[in-house]
Amino acid sequence: MPNSKTYKISFLVLILILIICFFVNISLGSVSIPLKSIFNSLLGSANNESWQYIIQDYRLPKAFTAILVGSGLGISGLLMQTLFRNPLAGPFVLGISSGASLGVALVILGSGFFGSAFAALLISKCSVVIAASLGSFLVLLAVLIVSSKVRDTMAILIIGLMFGSITAAVVSVLSYFSSAEQLQQYIFWGFGSLGNLSWNELFIFFVIYCFGIILSIASIKGLNTLLLGENYAKSLGLNIKQSRLIIIIATSLLAGTITAFAGPIAFIGLAIPHMTRQIFNTSNHKILLPAVFLFGAIIMLICDSIAQLPTSDYTLPINAITSLIGAPVVVWLLVRKRKMMF
Repeated sequence: MPNSKTYKISFLVLILILIICFFVNISLGSVSIPLKSIFNSLLGSANNESWQYIIQDYRLPKAFTAILVGSGLGISGLLMQTLFRNPLAGPFVLGISSGASLGVALVILGSGFFGSAFAALLISKCSVVIAASLGSFLVLLAVLIVSSKVRDTMAILIIGLMFGSITAAVVSVLSYFSSAEQLQQYIFWGFGSLGNLSWNELFIFFVIYCFGIILSIASIKGLNTLLLGENYAKSLGLNIKQSRLIIIIATSLLAGTITAFAGPIAFIGLAIPHMTRQIFNTSNHKILLPAVFLFGAIIMLICDSIAQLPTSDYTLPINAITSLIGAPVVVWLLVRKRKMMF
């Protein structure tokens, strides 16, 4: 078992890597910007006005979004895997992402039923975010109502999957009656994007994200106790229903907000907790939670840097990069360790 000194060194290394990835992410893109110019821009003394605009209004918000998305999904996945004691559980297992997708589908695919003039007004960046948020909230509300009436935690997992199936069915019906242009818009939203947020939108995102993080930190003791099994946790005096409720709300705030503002991002929530466990070799959430935060942010920044195709005008879908880069890494780690930490 690594001692506290080893953990401190590991965290310092991860923080250093995060800072390096942050500045590299800002420097890369269709226009390559030297690190010196980035520091000058941050200090307000940039010589190149176009670079100043690119850094301040596009790349900085995108880099901060990547940190919030990566860390938020990683922590959400950790909470769900611990709550359900299932290594395949992810942040969207409760149907939160499906609810957001349904909300967006109703706006984009369902707008054709209201006429072209109203459809143009309805399909906007703000309306898509609001629709995704409302869809996530309604699914969360349904899950919370069910969780208050169900004793078995695994039943909640199955119910969440059923909600996902229902929403997917509705989206399929809407897709069948939609035009090619509407389907293309919906598919592009499904690719996920980190570069569409203004500073005001990022601030709203950050505030909700902070509430989710605070609830996650408050649930650390309950998470560690749940690792021993629900019956043993009850004998230790843990209020299972209350802990379960806090964990579900925290996951929903993080995953729902991320899906609303950045779209459905694959892989990160499922794989980052496994990567962290393999490297840190612990199940203590006091260590895992901050480690997952750092790992998620680092991996997301790396994936976004690759997706930008530096020196090219093209940008690949972030969803494709997270899966293509991350999945082989997780497979390699599991094969190397030969067992799954849980």
